[in-house]
Formats: sequence, C-alpha cells, structure tokens
Amino acid sequence: VQLVESGGGLVQPGGSLRLSCAASGFTFSRYGMSWYRQAPGKERELVAAIGSGGSTYYADSVKGRFTISRDNVKNTVYLQIDSLKPEDTAVYYCKHSMFGSDYWGKGTQVTVSS
Repeated sequence: VQLVESGGGLVQPGGSLRLSCAASGFTFSRYGMSWYRQAPGKERELVAAIGSGGSTYYADSVKGRFTISRDNVKNTVYLQIDSLKPEDTAVYYCKHSMFGSDYWGKGTQVTVSS
C-alpha cells in the first residue's frame, strides 16, 4: 500500500487549497478513505472521511468548509479546503485501513498565514 499526498502550501486566510492523495497497492474502489491533520503540539485528528459508496463524514470544526471526494478511476481521494483559517495550519495525512491495519501517507503541509 502506498499513499502519496500533495497540494499543500502557504495560503492566506480565506484562501483555498485542494489536497490530493494518490493511492496504490490495493483495490481503491472497495475501501473508505480518510483525511487527518496534525497541528504542532497537538494530536492527530480526523477531519473527513468518505466511504466506498461515497458517503461522507466531517468533523464539526470543518463542516461547511472542507469537501472530501474520490475518483475511483484515478485512485485518488481529494480534500477541498475553503475559507482557510490560521487554525487549519497542520500537516494533512490520508489514511487507508484494511484487515485491521492502518496505512498513512507522509503528509502535506498546509500553512495559513498572512
């Protein structure tokens, strides 16, 4: 299993980013995927998840601003982040779980600052 995140960067408050997570090594369409983030000095937290059928979950802190989606042809899960706030600054990771094991990418840094 390999997960590779991309799309992070430095953005001003109120801006937008689209994160991508390219997956390989498993049958992507059969599994849910999730996005987590970890801010400096804080625990890693779940921000959004998408099921194999497209159902979605969002943490209360990001509802209305984050949108998770998937492309089963490209084996990629996306996280559209709008109306970015300084408190969104974190490393964003995608995660895949299979047969009791969790697989993580290396993360992509999102920094929100003026």
